[in-house]
Amino acid sequence: MIIRLSRTTTAEVQRRMLEIRDEGGVVALGRVLTLVVHTQIGAEEEAIRAANAASREHPMRVIVVSRNPDHVSAREEPRLDAELRVGADAGASEVVLLQCYGEIGSHLLGIVQGLLLPDAPVVAWWPSFMPDRPSGSQLGQIAQRRITDSGKQKDPHGALLSLAGCYTPGDTDLAWTRLTNWRGHLAALLDQPPFETVRSGLVSGDLSNPSVHLMAAWLELRLGVTVEKHEAGDTPVGSSGLHAVELHRETGDSSLTRVRDSVGVLVQPGQPSHHVALSTRGLEDQLAEELRKLDADDMYRQVLLSTLEER
Repeated sequence: MIIRLSRTTTAEVQRRMLEIRDEGGVVALGRVLTLVVHTQIGAEEEAIRAANAASREHPMRVIVVSRNPDHVSAREEPRLDAELRVGADAGASEVVLLQCYGEIGSHLLGIVQGLLLPDAPVVAWWPSFMPDRPSGSQLGQIAQRRITDSGKQKDPHGALLSLAGCYTPGDTDLAWTRLTNWRGHLAALLDQPPFETVRSGLVSGDLSNPSVHLMAAWLELRLGVTVEKHEAGDTPVGSSGLHAVELHRETGDSSLTRVRDSVGVLVQPGQPSHHVALSTRGLEDQLAEELRKLDADDMYRQVLLSTLEER
């Protein structure tokens, strides 16, 4: 069910949500968090689809706040349009879409505050653009977890360095989340013979992709070695940007190389190479992973801050 409200107020949105609850039952029952999504008008649906899919693992209230860029908003008449989505149109969540025009878009905190679930954690997510300092933004101030995507910015590596410069516990970035499968395979690789010290490493991929820099920083931190980064073309669209990781040891090199969008080849000295699942995970899977852990990710903090030392 979708209910549309034009030129409305947050008080009216709250009233209609109470009516829906009275008519259809306590829809907020069992919701574990509030996900607040900040995006631009016209770009909401991809985020809503991802949130709806993730809600099957994490039942939640999804509040999507969208506005036009500042130079457009300055010419608009102030108004608030809203959509309420429940049932089949909202997965296992309930979705409140708030489209802010004109000056209203400057008061995001006041718009969403009355719609948050009581006594439930708040997660803020910027699926496309991101604030200069996520924890200092209006929505970031009320969130226990703040999710950005440096890979979607005009200067992805610069955005990663900006995040490192203003890190606050609770921050995370989907460029880090995209490395989960790679990190799992590499950790398993080092648990197998030969049990030799890694002397150096090499990460190849799209050097404009922040995931490549995070992978190199993670390996250096965990292994205590120097890891070089090389440019490699034709990495799959939408992937982590990684093409291969090589670990140099005395008896030979171990490596993990992506050969297709969802397949990698694992090579170990003295063993036959074999294929492993190395799929490009969808946005809904990345979001679901980040919602499983709402406390600070200390490994991400260490890896992120180490990227500043590279400059």
